[in-house]
This record gives sequence, C-alpha cells and structure tokens, in this order.
Amino acid sequence: MTTTDPILRTDGLKKHYKQSTTPLEVLRSKLTGGGKEPIKAVDDVDLSFHENEISGVIGESGCGKTTLLETLIGLHDPTAGEIYFDGRPTSEFGSEEWHEYRRRVRIIFQNPYEAMNPKFTVRRALTEPLSIHGLDTDEERLYDVLERVNLTPPEQYLDKYEGQLSGGEKQRVAIARELIVDPDVILADEPVSMLDVSTQVAILHMLKELAAEDDLSVIYISHDISTVSYICEEVNVMYLGNVVESAPTRKLLDDPEHPYTRELLRAIPIPDPDHDRTRSNVPGNPPDPVNLPSGCNFKERCPDRMEICDVEPVLFPTGEEHRTKCHLHYDHEQHADAAVDDGPTAAEHRAVGDGGNQ
Repeated sequence: MTTTDPILRTDGLKKHYKQSTTPLEVLRSKLTGGGKEPIKAVDDVDLSFHENEISGVIGESGCGKTTLLETLIGLHDPTAGEIYFDGRPTSEFGSEEWHEYRRRVRIIFQNPYEAMNPKFTVRRALTEPLSIHGLDTDEERLYDVLERVNLTPPEQYLDKYEGQLSGGEKQRVAIARELIVDPDVILADEPVSMLDVSTQVAILHMLKELAAEDDLSVIYISHDISTVSYICEEVNVMYLGNVVESAPTRKLLDDPEHPYTRELLRAIPIPDPDHDRTRSNVPGNPPDPVNLPSGCNFKERCPDRMEICDVEPVLFPTGEEHRTKCHLHYDHEQHADAAVDDGPTAAEHRAVGDGGNQ
C-alpha cells in the first residue's frame, strides 16, 4: 500500500469544451437563454500518482484519456477542479513555476512518425529541450540518454535525421528527448500503439526499467488492457470522462467490480481458437458526450442496470486501494450525498440478485 504523498494528483478535475455555434444559434441562445451543452471530455476526476509507480488509464476511444493527459501537462486549462504537483495547486503557479513544471512533467505522444521534426537530427532533437531549460548540452549527456533508451552505439544515431530511423527508433528518440531533462513524471499517451508487437514489448520493458531506476512516475494511457496489465502497477478505468474503477492491476484483473471493467476484460483477445470464453455482451455504443443521460453514464449499456442507476453514483472505496463508481458496490446509507429518498440500498439490490435487473 502506498503511504507517501502523491507527486501529482487531481481533485474534481473537469475539462469541458464549448461546441461551435453559428451566428443564428448565438442569437437564438441570447433570446431564449439556452445554448448548446458543452462536451464533457473529463468530468470530475480524482486521481493520485506516486513516485516509482507506473499507473495506467484505460478505456474506449473517446473516453477522455488523451484530454486528461493534455490537461495535466498544461495544454488545456481545466474547466473546474484542481491539479496538485508536489502538494501545490498549479492554478497558483507563475511563469517561472510553470517553466519548471514543464521540465519535471514530460509527455510522450502516440505517433512516433510525427513526434520529431524531420529537419532535426537526433542531436538537435535532444539539445533543444536542454537549451530551453538552460541545462548543459555536453556530448556525454547525449551519449548517456541514448544508451538508456538502447540506441547504441550513440555515435551512430546522433547525426541521423527522422527519415533515417525506424518507428521503434523514433519512439526511443522521443522518450530520450523527455528523459534528458531529468523529469519526475512521464505522461505516456499510447506510446506503443503504432509499433509492431516485438517493438512494443521492447519499449514497454524499457519504460519499466526506467521507472524503477530513475524514481519516475509514469502515467500510461491506452485502450489495450493487455499492455496496461504488463507495465502498470495500478489501473484506472475511464468511461465518458469519468473514472469508474481504480485498483492495483492484479486485483482489477482478478476481481473487476464495475460492469464496464468486466466487459473490457472479456473483450481481450485470446490466441486460442479452442478456448471457451464468455463473450462481452455490452449492447450499443457509448452515448453522445454532449447530452449524457442523468445518473450513471453506463446505465444504457449495463447488464446490471437497476432503478437506482438514474441517480449518479460516486467513486467509493470498496476495499484496500480499490474504488468503484457503481451502485452495486457501496451502501447509500453510509454516503448521504448519493442517498435516494425512500430508495433501496445497493445491498438490498444485491440481495435481490437478477430480480433487481431491468
């Protein structure tokens, strides 16, 4: 169990986007007092990340994973909520503090084929962040970081251009570019999804070693739970901008509590045509993120839907280091904020069993 204070955490973090409107729609909204609902890409997210840990964020495409990382790095201003770094809210940072934050918190983007300026050599790509942050650009530092990402011998890579590198080599250069400024946190946005399987394994193994050796906190996002289960010590499951379950990786894989998590695990391919398995039975597609239903966002697709699902659940501790946002897993009598007048408790629903489903 982690007892140290988190190096990076969020408290009620939200990132909503206004929809584009035509002049006629603007006039109509002024006259009627209405307007288009915002897109809730990240909605009330509480997460904590610690040193020497690799934490995963998984979910379907469009669930808000990338927006979460881009908000954490400062590419987007939060709509509401707060980001804390080393215990301090980033909303209070001045320009110098933001400059230091962007040295200590770095991001690896998904596409290695667009991550490097084609006019830059590897040497230029590595010295650029050093110059921006006023750090030494000596040759020894360049050699060291290339060796750490297994681009050896370094002298064979320093003067190569982007077009002379393979996909795996480009991603290793992208990782080296972030490591060279000695960060504390790496935000990894599906860093292996565009690489072949053998290269994926090599990159993931390298990230695990770097996190252990350099006291790094790595926040790894992906839609592929198989890679997340290989590299991450903790997993946070997102659905339509919400974290719906959070637990240590082994516990989440062995005992998933949220219905959405269970269906994600059932969707993992098994390379055995004779294996007898339970197929995922989630109907339909995620609802429109603009006009979300009241209550639980997953209720329209949930096989365990109950009447109480029309009330929004909370992310509630269900065990040691395990939290779940589902009415099945907490007692409303102990959580007044989610109580329903004269409504049944989650325990009563569980006692009914299948009879409580609609």
